Amino acid sequence: MGILRRRRGNDVEPRRYRMRTKLASIGDDFWIEDGEGARAYKVNGKALRLRDTFVLEDMSGREVAKIQERKLSVRDKVAIERDGHKVATVHKALVGIRDRFAIDVEDGPDLKAHGNIVDHEYEIKRDGDTVAHISKRWFRVRDTYGIEIAPDEDEALLLATVVALEQLTD
Repeated sequence: MGILRRRRGNDVEPRRYRMRTKLASIGDDFWIEDGEGARAYKVNGKALRLRDTFVLEDMSGREVAKIQERKLSVRDKVAIERDGHKVATVHKALVGIRDRFAIDVEDGPDLKAHGNIVDHEYEIKRDGDTVAHISKRWFRVRDTYGIEIAPDEDEALLLATVVALEQLTD
């Protein structure tokens, strides 16, 4: 891995994570591992809900984001919430080619995801700058891909966005 460049004058490296290519079914849990292979976040699939719901938890079991499908809308949407407040909505872009998604961030600049999302080769950008790069090429392990997040970015929001994109393309 090593797609994101170091910031000028700053030796902080991007944070790296590993995730499976297909989400577990609702009710199943899985782990997002850090670059060293240690468990970093748990994705808890909530069973018996009307909407597909996943909860991203840190290692202490604290909920850092809820990822929930929004039914009854014209386009498929997934909301990302923190502490009961919506922080972002992920949806397919209205115009453009296949595999383009818009991430509307409530209190900040919006993000865009583009590339081959189904094959896990894409980038998440803000104002033309790459904030996360997702790739299957980094691993020889089947059904696994890497997530590289730029320094100083909201890793919980970006990891929740990747889970939301998985949910929308499943």
